[in-house]
Amino acid sequence: MAITDIPEYAHLTEADVETLGAELDAIRRDIEAVRGEADVRYLQRTIAAQRGLEVAGRLMLLGAHKRGFWWGSAVSLGVAKIVENMELGHNIMHGQWDWMNDPEVHSTTWEWDNAGTSRLWKHTHNYVHHKYTNVLDMDDDVGYKTLRVTRDQPWTPFNAGNLVYNTLLMMLFEYGVAIQHLEIGRAVQKWNKPWYDQEKFKADASDVGRKIGRQVLKDYVAAPVVGIPLGGKRGWRKALTATLTANVIRNVWTNAVIFCGHFPDGAEKFTKQDVDNETQAEWYLRQMLGSANLSGGPVIDFLSGNLSYQIEHHLFPDLPSNRLAEIGVRVRALCEKYDLPYTIGPLHVQYYKSWRTIAKLSLPDKYLRDTADDAPETASEAMFAGTEYAQPRVDEGTGRRFGLKAARAAVHAARRRRA
Repeated sequence: MAITDIPEYAHLTEADVETLGAELDAIRRDIEAVRGEADVRYLQRTIAAQRGLEVAGRLMLLGAHKRGFWWGSAVSLGVAKIVENMELGHNIMHGQWDWMNDPEVHSTTWEWDNAGTSRLWKHTHNYVHHKYTNVLDMDDDVGYKTLRVTRDQPWTPFNAGNLVYNTLLMMLFEYGVAIQHLEIGRAVQKWNKPWYDQEKFKADASDVGRKIGRQVLKDYVAAPVVGIPLGGKRGWRKALTATLTANVIRNVWTNAVIFCGHFPDGAEKFTKQDVDNETQAEWYLRQMLGSANLSGGPVIDFLSGNLSYQIEHHLFPDLPSNRLAEIGVRVRALCEKYDLPYTIGPLHVQYYKSWRTIAKLSLPDKYLRDTADDAPETASEAMFAGTEYAQPRVDEGTGRRFGLKAARAAVHAARRRRA
């Protein structure tokens, strides 16, 4: 059931893991040493581009009663929201730009264009998700308490609706982000328990309600009004649908990027005992095994907030996003050195794999071919039990390490031959 011994699964000794950690620490120090004006200019250009897109989109709402302006406003506002949420909001709130000491782009002051509050998101995402990445029953992002995304989660009849739930989550993703911290299901179950903090829940829910109200007022009341002078009632209606479409564009894209980073084949899951007394080096290793990257080039990188480098982002969540590409070169080299998988693929392939997993896991386990020890979306060290590939080894002639990547390939090849 998922990975219970991360170094054993990774085919690394304790010394290997600590050495890997030291090499990753060195990467952090190198990047921190060179942050400077080039990074500041990148951030300033990004802010200018995002604001330009938003202004253009809102101006085109004036003519939203005409098809060309409708599409122009919907797309411009949709992309503006994507850039604000992904490359600006997400990364600023991770503290990636705190070193500038600029209050306008500081993790403590930024409030993003999203139904979720920055305060609650930072706890749910920065602290819980990044600390306990893909740890079952600790990281709520593993299925968002709604989806069954791994065989490690027991099947219930509720899971038969996996595809429906994920479609709704995709379309309404900002609202899923908004209420995630509230843990409404847990609140209902625990409400009358003497230890449950009802006042805290009420305060958090009030913050979420106010933020959703402000977003609704801005996007669906104030923004559509600009369509009235030139288009009358039809102009108002078209401006409203253009703004609604922009939010759906942002929600679908954000959902796709996040799912591609966490749910495609090769993004591993872990058990609670993995994090007991976890060292920094072991935490690094878990991030490498539990995340997945996107290939696609600079446009995909920018529009994903550089979460196309999800592995690197999970290793160094507070380093500037524009540095992740160069970090990626070094991380990939380390994966080659230690024979670790570097999970990466095109967006359409990774997103398809995520949906395929969600579809398959809507079914009871008796209809599934693989086990929780060796399935596309989860694996454990037990997959190597009884084989010659359970332990790492080094080729005496070439010095090449035979580790996890090679062992997985050998086990799967052997099974295909037997089949």
